[in-house]
Amino acid sequence: MRRIAVFPNRDALIVMGVLGVLALFAVTAITMSSRAVAGPAVAGPASGVMPAPTSPQAERVHSAPASSDGGLMLRSSSTKGVATSVPAVRLGTDIVADVAGQTARVTVTQAFRNTSEDWMEATYLYPLPENGAVDTLQMVVGDRIFSGKIKPKEEAKQIYEEAKANGQKAGLVEQHRPNMFKNSIANVGPGETVLIQIEIQAPIQQIKGDYSLRMPLVVGPRYIAGTANADGSLDGSLARAALLAGADDTLAPTADPNMVAKAGSGLNPVSITVNLDPGFTAEAISSPYHAVKVAGQGERRTITLKDGAVPANRDFELRWSAGDEAPQLGLFKQTHGTLDYVMATITPPSAEPTDAVVPPREMIFVIDNSGSMAGDSMPAARRSLLYALETLRPQDRFNIIRFDHTMDELFVGAVPATDENIAIGKSFTHSLEADGGTEMLPALQAALDECRTNDVVEAAECAAESAASGRSLRQIIFLTDGSLSNERDMMHEIAQNRGRSRVFMVGIGSAPNNHLMRRMAEAGRGTFTNVGYGDEAEPQMQRLLDRLSKPVATNLTASVSGGNIDFAPRDLPDLYAGEPLVLLGRTKHLTGTLTVSGRIGGKAWSQQIDLTEASKGDVVARLWARRRIAEVEAERYSGETTYERADASIEELGMDFHLVTSRTSLIAVDETPSRPDGARLIREELPLLLPAGWDFNHLFGAQLSGAARDLPARDAQERRRLQLPNTFTGYQLTLAIGLTLLLSGLAGAMWWRRERLANQLDAPSLQLAAR
Repeated sequence: MRRIAVFPNRDALIVMGVLGVLALFAVTAITMSSRAVAGPAVAGPASGVMPAPTSPQAERVHSAPASSDGGLMLRSSSTKGVATSVPAVRLGTDIVADVAGQTARVTVTQAFRNTSEDWMEATYLYPLPENGAVDTLQMVVGDRIFSGKIKPKEEAKQIYEEAKANGQKAGLVEQHRPNMFKNSIANVGPGETVLIQIEIQAPIQQIKGDYSLRMPLVVGPRYIAGTANADGSLDGSLARAALLAGADDTLAPTADPNMVAKAGSGLNPVSITVNLDPGFTAEAISSPYHAVKVAGQGERRTITLKDGAVPANRDFELRWSAGDEAPQLGLFKQTHGTLDYVMATITPPSAEPTDAVVPPREMIFVIDNSGSMAGDSMPAARRSLLYALETLRPQDRFNIIRFDHTMDELFVGAVPATDENIAIGKSFTHSLEADGGTEMLPALQAALDECRTNDVVEAAECAAESAASGRSLRQIIFLTDGSLSNERDMMHEIAQNRGRSRVFMVGIGSAPNNHLMRRMAEAGRGTFTNVGYGDEAEPQMQRLLDRLSKPVATNLTASVSGGNIDFAPRDLPDLYAGEPLVLLGRTKHLTGTLTVSGRIGGKAWSQQIDLTEASKGDVVARLWARRRIAEVEAERYSGETTYERADASIEELGMDFHLVTSRTSLIAVDETPSRPDGARLIREELPLLLPAGWDFNHLFGAQLSGAARDLPARDAQERRRLQLPNTFTGYQLTLAIGLTLLLSGLAGAMWWRRERLANQLDAPSLQLAAR
């Protein structure tokens, strides 16, 4: 009997085979086109490869390999954490600060050296003084110098991206926070070194006759606020939180200590020179965090690092004293455009405490025990708080609030400073250990709320009693490194709910976020200081608390007879013992008499200054502009102006005064392309050193040990977040169908050949049987 075929006929089998081959080609084309759109994934933690040429929109940054199922991994804040490979682009920084009187002109030169055989793009996130003004950019390529131009932020970025795609060298300076900037340099050739040089104007800090210049050298890892769940646990979704908070621009890879050891001294070294000419013979010149050498005599000195170049892993601070020569008044003027600008620095006389009874104090201590405080910072914070508790008097009241991603209050409201309560406070302080995230906002809200109750009537009665009783000002003292990203939330909360409280900040550790310290203190009409290490805790806290215990200059006003001046800030701050009043103003024609008045120790005080005696200076106008920009930001936080109006004002000021701001950037471009056609460009985010004294394993140990375990979950999360082309989605099904069709076609073809051969062999037998 003849066998009956149940497989498709020959034509169908040929069609199935052809379809299978076509399906495989289609999958390959779709995959390649999708990768061309999104950018290829690479395995380096801080680099991304970009085919050349490419469009700006086509670029993506990667920190992990593509997953095995074809998903594309974008860098998120959670995967941006640790760089384990020595970067191809090596960075060296040289800082020269010229101090003249009460200001410093600082030149920062960054050398980007490409040690690889590829064409590179490098970015570097770095800090600068929070009250400085960046106004100059120069890009040096060989013996050619290209000067930067100020442009609106989006326009500058577009110019940079176009130059990068065209193979031209380009340098871009952007501001992400008033104390945080990013340099980007495109198309650095193999073995080539390109210099990026910026200049910044910064005021000198003064307390009584003591002066200081602080240069931050590293940005510490920032916690992305909003990652704590309602129950206080961490949800770990840092990528989602970064999108919500707009804080991804504050993050950069942190160098693994093992990688740093492998790189040796060549990873982010910095050299520092200070040319000191304060206008008097400086005494007690010192640097608390670096060993320095002092050369020269008289009023002009040169200070350099004793060890030459050092790692950029902690802030540099230079201190000096005026002795008995401290000037009580500084007056400078400058003409910019059609307007005159003036800067007056006035130190009010200190009021000695009288024999009257010192009013009781209510002091609320808020201490940060989040994970970034692990290492040297937590002991320094504990020592600072313990010292402050020792200064409390029986008539004072106090409370302690501690926070990480959760919050605890030691007492329900402020309690009398009895020996028993102070002992409880000390025990509580000794027990604090660093761990978890940095959710500061709930702690700030609790500290500001002196009438905490769910009863609306009770809250109103408490507020009325507080206003009518004339009780002393509440003093809220924060001890924190400020390693968070939602600074705006803090300033907004203080502006809205400060009440009778004053907010004082103590920046803890080797690299505190002094932008947060200064702005919170300004919004809270307080002041701030820094404690860099444990042995500094007691003397720095003593200086701060001594200033707070002495009468302050309040209700300060400034007026000009015979003229009209636009002062910045418009609302003058309170001053604490030894602090100068720095007035910056502009007018059509500088003339008349400036009168500053207020109250010191409950007594009226005033001082008059003849503005025509001002000396010429070349820094006043830009310092005024920087101060006005900070004032506009404060008005934004407090709701006095809209975000749109604030952005417009900041952009106008940045363009008028050639300043880098949140709305303006500096861009320099070499018009001659240098990268050959077809040469690929690799993007690399240069890693930052971990600030000195921070605990790397505490911050990143769990992340590194759990990286392999958490990768599938992160893959899924990133794929959900990334909008891939529709043709890319579901390619696995297409691949399976193609393979099935191809295999079916091959199997069918083999069966068909076998059946044909069998039929040929059976034909004679069938013919014989038919006879």
